[in-house]
Amino acid sequence: MAQLPTAVEAARERIAGLSDFLDAWCAANPERFETLAADGRLDDPEAEIVATAPAVDEPPDFQAALRRYRDETLAIIAWRDLAGVDALEATLAALSTLADRCIEAALEHAEARVAERHGVLRDADGRPQRLIVIGMGKLGGGELNFSSDIDLIFGYRAPGESDGERALDADGYFKRVARMLVQCLSETTAEGFVYRVDTRLRPFGDSGALVASLAAMENYYQSHGREWERYAWVKARPVAGDIDGGETLIDTLRPFVYRRYLDYGTFESIRDMKALIDRQVERAELQDNIKLGSGGIREIEFIVQAFQLIRGGQEPALQDSRLLPTLERLVAGDHLPEHTAQELRAAYYFLRRAENRLQMVDDRQTHDLPETDLERSRLARAMGYADWEAFDADLRSVRRDVHDAFEQVFVSPQAEAGEAESDSERLVALWEGGLDDESARALLADYGIRDVDAVRHALAEMQDQSLYRALEDRGRRWIARLIPLLFAAAARAADPDLAITRTLSVLDAIVGRSTYMALLVEHPAALSTLMRLCAASEWITSRIRAQPALLDSLLDPRQLYRPPRRGELAAALDEDLAAIDADDVEHRMDALRRFTQSAKLRIAAADVSNSMPLMIVSDNLTELAEVVLSGALDMAREQMFARYGRPSDAAFTVIAYGKLGGLELGYTSDLDLVFLYDGDIEGMTDGERSLTHQAFFTRMAQRIIHILSTQTTAGRAYEIDMRLRPSGKAGMMVSHVDAFARYQRDQAWTWEHQALVRARFVAGNPELGARFADIRREVLARERDVAALTEEVRHMRDRMRRAKDETRGEHLDVKQMPGGLIDIEFMAQFAALRHGPDCPELLLFTDAIRILETLESAGLAAYEDIRTLTRAYRYYRKRIHADSLQQQRAMMPAAEYVEQRRAVAALWDDWIGPAGADAAS
Repeated sequence: MAQLPTAVEAARERIAGLSDFLDAWCAANPERFETLAADGRLDDPEAEIVATAPAVDEPPDFQAALRRYRDETLAIIAWRDLAGVDALEATLAALSTLADRCIEAALEHAEARVAERHGVLRDADGRPQRLIVIGMGKLGGGELNFSSDIDLIFGYRAPGESDGERALDADGYFKRVARMLVQCLSETTAEGFVYRVDTRLRPFGDSGALVASLAAMENYYQSHGREWERYAWVKARPVAGDIDGGETLIDTLRPFVYRRYLDYGTFESIRDMKALIDRQVERAELQDNIKLGSGGIREIEFIVQAFQLIRGGQEPALQDSRLLPTLERLVAGDHLPEHTAQELRAAYYFLRRAENRLQMVDDRQTHDLPETDLERSRLARAMGYADWEAFDADLRSVRRDVHDAFEQVFVSPQAEAGEAESDSERLVALWEGGLDDESARALLADYGIRDVDAVRHALAEMQDQSLYRALEDRGRRWIARLIPLLFAAAARAADPDLAITRTLSVLDAIVGRSTYMALLVEHPAALSTLMRLCAASEWITSRIRAQPALLDSLLDPRQLYRPPRRGELAAALDEDLAAIDADDVEHRMDALRRFTQSAKLRIAAADVSNSMPLMIVSDNLTELAEVVLSGALDMAREQMFARYGRPSDAAFTVIAYGKLGGLELGYTSDLDLVFLYDGDIEGMTDGERSLTHQAFFTRMAQRIIHILSTQTTAGRAYEIDMRLRPSGKAGMMVSHVDAFARYQRDQAWTWEHQALVRARFVAGNPELGARFADIRREVLARERDVAALTEEVRHMRDRMRRAKDETRGEHLDVKQMPGGLIDIEFMAQFAALRHGPDCPELLLFTDAIRILETLESAGLAAYEDIRTLTRAYRYYRKRIHADSLQQQRAMMPAAEYVEQRRAVAALWDDWIGPAGADAAS
């Protein structure tokens, strides 16, 4: 034998005896081994591992050549793996590439043989068609074992006919091609076989057609697809033939595999699959099987693929057939803790290396640990251990880590909840009407229910729904499992009646959607959180009832009670929108709504848990609105640029008025907006369908309003109010900044300048926003006739009170009553207009509190007066805010807060003069 490279010679001594298959191949092919060593294919990390597959026309020669090619490539892969040349990823990728090339070569061979007799299959337009070959399982994931079956599904695009004398239709033609392909790969000859081929994952399994059209497959999965088939198709990948057709098939089946809603029923389905495997393991005594046994490879796959099936429809980044990259994305998406992912990653490396090295011994598909001392010693050495005991200790530790992680993800909710079995059975009997009246009342009383009749009525109403009556058995089982958990959570609530009746109203809205029932069954902690939030707020209850997808937000308390601030919000929204094609406007609008609603829920959760003061709540809601508004502006701009081109030397900006402008946004607040633009009025966009700047920005503003306020299946993001624009409803949708300035200087009413006090730039071009700020400052700093100003402000306040005050007898309207919140807002605005010329610091702020505090610091108002106003203002805002969380108008008894109201009313009289309405009593 020729002199081998030093690295190869050293590796040969280390790995001798670790693989009978490799030793036999090297002995049988010494010259070829020397050539491979000289070419660097055994020890060069950069060398090409998998060469091009042979193309031989004659069937016997091709069969032999393909098998020799397969064996040689496996020998190269085994050598490099055992010698430590390649990382696990490179080994798995090489094994998968080898399979891809063998399948493609066998397919080309089969196509040529069939074409000799029947011609080429063509579609209705005369274009040649090829077989679609989909790789499933580890092949589909690009993670094939050393000695593995390959799971294949065959399809074709459309009906057609072959162009030979003995013509065949597409079914008959491709059936022959597929059969010949399978035979070519799996037939055992003198040179062995290439791959064992399993086609049982196809529609209807063994009883189904070997090959089906794309239309037939789509129909099958829509009508008959089962949970395990969704699991299987996560790993699907086109591996040979019509690759584009394969991608089309996978795209077509994507909604079947990755549902657009969060599918928590997946947990039960995978738990059932795992239980079946466990029974097989026990029967066949496969506890030492590192694939199927406890803590084995399959448990890691189940963990990753469960999250893919549950969340992949809403997070396209998880729609990946590869396990390790998906594991990284689960961490990035906060679905798995980093330490758990690290343990699973390390375990996957360990177990897959052990699996491959078991199979490298004699090219045999096995996952069972060896039983003899000799074989155990060989595996331990192959894994880099001195002896079996050291290897076995690490293996046991790895498998414990995997199984612990699996149990954490798939723990049975009933076992976790731990409620008494007898109570559980009695509660199910209550739900199903199997308890007499006395027993039902006693049972509900045991769970702290006071108004038994109301709760029983709510349960009966839920059952009377047509959606419940239409449920299949699986959906009804979910609800029967949920009922005991529901009452167990209610018993822990401060007010069980309120908690359970409000929560039942949510369940009433989702009774026909078993996936949400599954979420709550699988996550009892989320059910407890739901009850706690519903009991705290009718507004939260109504939001979840209207948009059940919000239930997903309850799963992680760390995130739920920690609302993100502006930077996090902007990054998260950008990521959500970037995952959706820019042309898919409907889905992007829905994503914007889901984002808004989820963020509001997180703010409300922190709010009702008393972990956030009111001013910070408003800051959070304001930041959210600004981020969403900017996102809507970006979406509208993209659409407009694509359709009409770009405006030249022109800018656009969004100005917020009202609560958004004043940094006092509530959960249900509208957004009061004004749109401005700058640039040549006669200018045109540069697209083929060009528009004037005025027309372009008007349509862009309309797009923003549409994106935010149109009602879709995901609700709406915000209601938009444009009535504060110049000339109100009669005014233009978008104003040129120069026209806006002229209007404010020459035409605006005093009440419009009051509104301008609360106005500020929130989105769009910052330079134009700064110009607006200059205009605002100039207008508000104008000298005014104090008597006229006082009269106009008083007159406007009287008009508003007459129109909007809902005080009824002893129940006062907190906003509109004399000495109420609106009086204080008017006083702040009046002060800004009156003193703005002499105290420009007043004009820096848009919120009432800081304007009032600036009055005091500038010596324009007494400390005690400002303290009276700001304390009352904060009190009123807190009352209004608390009532809004219960979806009630803010009212207060006339006997409450009397002295403070009188003090505010007295200051109103002192600053502006007696109102036309009665003073506070």
